Amino acid sequence: MTVAAHKAAEQKVEATTSSERFTLVGEKETYALTIGLEVHAQIASNAKLFSSAPTQFGAPPNAQVSFVDVAFPGMLPVLNERCVEQALKTSLGLEGKINLTSQFDRKNYFYPDLPQGYQITQFFKPIMENGFLDIDLDGRHKRIRINRLHIEQDAGKSLHDAVAGYSGVDLNRVGVGLMEIVSEPDLTSADEAAAYVKKLRTVLMCLETSDGNMEEGSLRVDANVSVAPLGKPLGVRVEIKNLNSFRFMREAILYEAQRHIDVLEAGRTIVQETRLFDAVKKETRPMRSKEDAQEYRYFPDPDLPPLVLKQSYVDQVKSQLPELPDAKAQRFQTTLGLNPYDAGVITADLDAAWFFEEALTHLKKASPKVLANWVMGDVIAARNKDSVAFKAHTFKPSDLAALLDMIEDQTLSGKMAKQVFEESWAQRMSPAQVVEQKGLKQIASRDDLLPFINDVLSAESDKVVAYQGGKEKLFGFFVGQVMKKTQGRASPALLNTLLKECLLKK
Repeated sequence: MTVAAHKAAEQKVEATTSSERFTLVGEKETYALTIGLEVHAQIASNAKLFSSAPTQFGAPPNAQVSFVDVAFPGMLPVLNERCVEQALKTSLGLEGKINLTSQFDRKNYFYPDLPQGYQITQFFKPIMENGFLDIDLDGRHKRIRINRLHIEQDAGKSLHDAVAGYSGVDLNRVGVGLMEIVSEPDLTSADEAAAYVKKLRTVLMCLETSDGNMEEGSLRVDANVSVAPLGKPLGVRVEIKNLNSFRFMREAILYEAQRHIDVLEAGRTIVQETRLFDAVKKETRPMRSKEDAQEYRYFPDPDLPPLVLKQSYVDQVKSQLPELPDAKAQRFQTTLGLNPYDAGVITADLDAAWFFEEALTHLKKASPKVLANWVMGDVIAARNKDSVAFKAHTFKPSDLAALLDMIEDQTLSGKMAKQVFEESWAQRMSPAQVVEQKGLKQIASRDDLLPFINDVLSAESDKVVAYQGGKEKLFGFFVGQVMKKTQGRASPALLNTLLKECLLKK
């Protein structure tokens, strides 16, 4: 069975009150796919987790490294309070149980990009446990349980052939604060996994606790994948490391699931291991055998005391949280009358949600539903085409509100409004300026439109006779001729009404 055929083989077989499980069909068996995700989100902070070294992206190699980061003898870590606050905000946003007392532990292993010889993390007692995130996919609503969120420091990265024939190490990322967010194995398809990470990224960006930039490495995903015959216990788990795009994550999961099926149907066993995804060949390859926790020799970090939070501090941080996407979507439905789909699409895009709400404050005549349609359609398409954030563009939410109100008061037809929008967006002009400059104001007055209609009917008198003789399809011809004569500025509704009146009188 090919990887391409694998997607076609995903089908619904069992429904529960909260989710539907998808299965994979092999030559011999039907299989269940189980996925758990570990998302590493860089904490939005100007300094590292345990030092004052900066965290800006794109600095020259080893330009943002302190003595603490490189484990210089005698240097002790000092916890960055900002990183703790950001992790707490995220934990609260994910509805998790906050551990008022948590601790930092040492995860011991040797690798060239880890100068300390250990990573400081939270293994035994994380800052948060038992959270959740709700996702919507293909009309289904599903709750994904989150096992834990813990704080840890990042490692550096190896540089190969930066100097011909040599490998080096860039330690700029060493000590950068991360939140590792670990889901329960509740995901049952690659599409669910993608929906979960997209939703999580939106929440992080809404909270401003991480910028969620996957291209720069601010958000990386490790996917734990297992496949087993339907109804049997979970299969052997394989971890795919460092997936940095939604497309790569989906492709890696699909490939790995198919690989498991091929191995099982050949009568062999799956080896527990860590693998990497080759984005060029679109396949996973072995990285190392999967370690067990005891191999890392975890123990409490002797240089860091327990992290103790007061409930009053937690309550204060909670009171300052912004409105999250799910709450915003619910508000759009209850107060504005948007349907669940429209509300979900808009709130899943923070930039679009901002634009929509700002435009709403300037709207005088048009409905929120009309505004939502425009934002989801023409406006987002224009932004995506130019790869620009709404706040960075000269076309403002108030411009869209003014444009939609022109439709409502019949200054513009819907078709003309789209033309005005395109000109306004491209030429950095307000809609009113475009209408004035292009002479696009709709002819919506009876007295102004009648002369055009009479001219057309007089010039096409033979067709008028034919229409009155029963060839009613000619009505569209007359509409087209008037529109041509008015350069498309005639109000469609008024034109239809007046044209029918005039044809009856002839």
